Amino acid sequence: MPEAATPEAVEQTGEFELRIRWSDGADCRYPVRMLRLQCRCAHCVEEMTGRPLLREEDVPADVKPINIAPVGRYALQFSWTDGHDSGIYTFENLRALCPE
Repeated sequence: MPEAATPEAVEQTGEFELRIRWSDGADCRYPVRMLRLQCRCAHCVEEMTGRPLLREEDVPADVKPINIAPVGRYALQFSWTDGHDSGIYTFENLRALCPE
């Protein structure tokens, strides 16, 4: 089984864009609001059904990360300007969200 891609570099490239360079060679630029809307934590998605709890209209258009921290060797945790900070974005999920 091939090893999963991991981030080699994470940087804010603009007010509303995050860039992640991956170990598999991908160079992904993510709209930060899209990332916020993809949060899979229990505040944003109903755990048992997967039903979205976060409403798009509740996320400010100018939301952006104020801190990005590694979680072990498998994920990143974002703290957002809208006060949300409980979401963990696995590398697998982030790589799948790459808007290539």
